Amino acid sequence: MSNSTTELYYDPFDHAIDDDPYPVWKRMRAEAPLYFNDKYNFYALSRYDDVGPALHDWQTYRSGHGTTADVLFSGIDIPPGILLWEDPPLHDLHRRLLSRVFTPRRMLAVEGMVRDLCSRALDPLRGSDGFDFVGDLGAIMPMRTIGYLLGIPEEGQQQIRERNDKSITVESGGSLLSATTLEESIGQFADYIEWRASHPSDDLMTELLNAQVEEPDGTMRPLDRGEVIAYTAMIAGAGGETTARLIGFMGELLGENPDQRRELVADPSLIPSAVEETLRYEPPSPVQGRYVAQDTELYGQTVTEGSYMLLLNASANRDETHFDDPDRYDIHRTGGHLSFGQGLHFCLGSSLARLEARVAFEEVFKRWTDWDVDYQNASRARTSSVRGWARLPVKVA
Repeated sequence: MSNSTTELYYDPFDHAIDDDPYPVWKRMRAEAPLYFNDKYNFYALSRYDDVGPALHDWQTYRSGHGTTADVLFSGIDIPPGILLWEDPPLHDLHRRLLSRVFTPRRMLAVEGMVRDLCSRALDPLRGSDGFDFVGDLGAIMPMRTIGYLLGIPEEGQQQIRERNDKSITVESGGSLLSATTLEESIGQFADYIEWRASHPSDDLMTELLNAQVEEPDGTMRPLDRGEVIAYTAMIAGAGGETTARLIGFMGELLGENPDQRRELVADPSLIPSAVEETLRYEPPSPVQGRYVAQDTELYGQTVTEGSYMLLLNASANRDETHFDDPDRYDIHRTGGHLSFGQGLHFCLGSSLARLEARVAFEEVFKRWTDWDVDYQNASRARTSSVRGWARLPVKVA
């Protein structure tokens, strides 16, 4: 049966689709720009001109019920303090507080440390016939960077990573996240925070413990312990996972595009542009879930209040009407992408992710300039919010 006559079906929990969702999304853009899935009862938007504005329109598309399909569809109560899952006015209050934490000054201070972490991860692998972009680099460096920023000792960081991986892995067919898992992964930070309260340092946890929030009536109050814990958990979870996948995808794409890889080796100043193209071509966070807060008209149909909407930013990034030859990886491309979101939920850690990916590849190129992906031994990560490789071994010449 030819592709065009098979029924169009998209399901965020289906592993076979997740391996390569782009053909399905291409058909959705052409045939069903407002797609409806009756199994899980959600709508999806896939075109750039729909997804971009919808990401800005927080009055219609709310984050307060969760932004990943499993959380959104399960209807569990969202614990407070997780910025990704908040709407104004609470969101704006909390974001102002956290943006003081991700300052340019702090990012500058981080670069040397990231470089040092990359060297420590990569130097022992020199002389071997290969390494794993995720296992040896992507899984370690972002988590350690966030750990240092937060003030979590190195031995604790690995446990957090393992707990995070476990709590966001989904089985095919869609197991829904339980409130207990969520509480457990947030609770693991409580001990660190108690300890940090009596041992202040120059780190984010200390800053959060000392931070004052402005209440709607203008009075100031310190964050309560629960809020500090939730913020810490959110920063640790959001920062480690996505950047690990970004580094894996970039390792894969540069393995598959040797001419472009050689250009980067010859001129490392092009690396930031390659990071942007990797983000456009394979965004680690490809789908944003929203709760529809008011009836809205789309393509002659009313999407009613209370519906679930998936905004497919990764599909928008490959929209033929917005990008020339969108399925081609091109490190010289300009024109932006939706991989960090838009509007009020634009990724707070975007500058950190860009810095980590850039430094990682600057350091890789100092040691290796040629590699081939060992797909035989590669495996994908299965999570509700993130796409990417769990293992991406490469053979080096």
